[in-house]
Amino acid sequence: MTREDPGYPRRKTQLSTDETRLWNWAQNETIGHRNAVTRPASESELQAVVAASRGKIRVMGSKMSSGRMLKLTEPDDILLDLSLLNGLVAIDDDSATFAAGTPLHEVYEILTGVGRMLPSSPGVIASQSLAGALATGTHGQGLAQSTLADEALRIRMVLADGSVAEFDRDHPWFNAVQLGLGTLGVVTQVTLRTQPALIYTCFKNAVSADTLEQDLLAWNRDFALSKAWWFPNENQVHVWSAREASEEESKRYHDNDDELLAFDTTSDAMNDTIDQTLEHMRSDTQIVDEDGKPFRTVTRFKDFSDVTGDIYQVFCRGIATPQINVEIGIPLARTAKVIEKIKRWHSETQPHMHYPIILRCTGPSTSWLSPSVGEETCFFGFVVYYAEDGSLSEEGVSFLKAVEKLLAEEGGRPHWGKYFDASLYNWAALYPQWPAFKTVRERLDPQRKFSNAFTAELLS
Repeated sequence: MTREDPGYPRRKTQLSTDETRLWNWAQNETIGHRNAVTRPASESELQAVVAASRGKIRVMGSKMSSGRMLKLTEPDDILLDLSLLNGLVAIDDDSATFAAGTPLHEVYEILTGVGRMLPSSPGVIASQSLAGALATGTHGQGLAQSTLADEALRIRMVLADGSVAEFDRDHPWFNAVQLGLGTLGVVTQVTLRTQPALIYTCFKNAVSADTLEQDLLAWNRDFALSKAWWFPNENQVHVWSAREASEEESKRYHDNDDELLAFDTTSDAMNDTIDQTLEHMRSDTQIVDEDGKPFRTVTRFKDFSDVTGDIYQVFCRGIATPQINVEIGIPLARTAKVIEKIKRWHSETQPHMHYPIILRCTGPSTSWLSPSVGEETCFFGFVVYYAEDGSLSEEGVSFLKAVEKLLAEEGGRPHWGKYFDASLYNWAALYPQWPAFKTVRERLDPQRKFSNAFTAELLS
């Protein structure tokens, strides 16, 4: 177990024009000096950089992870920018190979253009790099699928000595490489399995949270894809449940030039709840722009309607805005108990919240370090937005710390790319293959070239 403060750092709202430090995307932590960034134009160039490096190496990706995941400090350290390793490398009837730096939205656009899709549901934010999404366990929703990494068929990687290795599903270390936290090597290409593109109709509803324990399981058993937002203060749940579109629904969608099609009927059942949520957000953030990104993440629930579209149009709807995001995976078999516990805790403490609890369930993952490894899992997501001046409300931070502690006590596993208090978790107890992963790391990177202070302590 590690001992580390959860660390919800203040955000820097303005950077000076002569800033020499490099900040993560949220601008709440520096990750190194700008002169430490190396941008290889090819795999061979990357091999030379890695082989010659005398310091530590981390891959920046889209910089959306917490700063501690990326941070480097010494003069010889290197931050790799793989944005030039981008695009489709090869495609066949059942798979597609992409360069590691390809943003997810480009992966989705390319596949959609040829009538294909990934079997996994997309993550919320599509500006992530492909390799970064694998390395941190990005996932969507639906019990028939799991993380993006679970759709990988083959992963190509530059190792610490500059050599190149490929790992396929038959390789004994593949399940370590699927989700490696950037500690095993530098991924350069990923081959993903694909399937024919499907059209979905997503039904949106507002219901009481009285029976959420049972309803959540039913939504996920009865529909291919489901996602819910739980507003404990108002005892209400907004739920999206999607199935394959009917022939008539698909025709209407295609007649709409394959653009997301909203049904004519709308519902105002969430409007009062959303107005109350917005009031909390305005009070906490002091953001004056009523059309600001944090507000748009909840105003979209007002006057909602069912929709028909492809999986990316329906579910890849996130609005990237600086925030503290905590997400904890709980085995689905214990989810009802955890919901009951949150209800009791909420009733007793009346915690301050300015965003609903997000509930997404997935099937089991094969990645050794996936929070959903080996079992169906429900991910509980919690968000606190930054104020206009870069601060966080004291009540919001207290809520995050308390709710994470509650879920950790129930055997929760945190999402690696988001915020968590490492001192709450016994990793070896949570991940049966934790020792095996460390063995693979020892074999692939005995000198700890792909480490930093955070991963070194995590895997010590």
